[in-house]
Amino acid sequence: MKKLRVYEYSGCSTCKKALGYLKKKGVAFEAIPIVDEPPTMAELKRMLAYYDGKIGKLFNTSGLVYRELGLGEKLKSMSEADALKLLAANGKLVKRPFLLGDGFGHVGFKEDEWKKDVR
Repeated sequence: MKKLRVYEYSGCSTCKKALGYLKKKGVAFEAIPIVDEPPTMAELKRMLAYYDGKIGKLFNTSGLVYRELGLGEKLKSMSEADALKLLAANGKLVKRPFLLGDGFGHVGFKEDEWKKDVR
């Protein structure tokens, strides 16, 4: 299996839990600082497919930047392409951790969900 890619933020307690979970399971992964290197457009599109096209699931809705930009309202009328461009340009807007593996992806960390795919 290809190594997992985990976009994370060092100041995020949920990211720390997720990375700790992967280490405890002995799973090889690549940790990528999401603010410095946001997911690519291709990775975002892949994740979007895992979430049945629900673009809102990919956004860090509790983040300061999300609120400052008023995205709660703006997302309703924004095109998918524009929303993906925003995410690709600003890692602080992306829900984290952002995990991509072979044939699966998860945003946020819910151990029950990760358990199904992460081996």
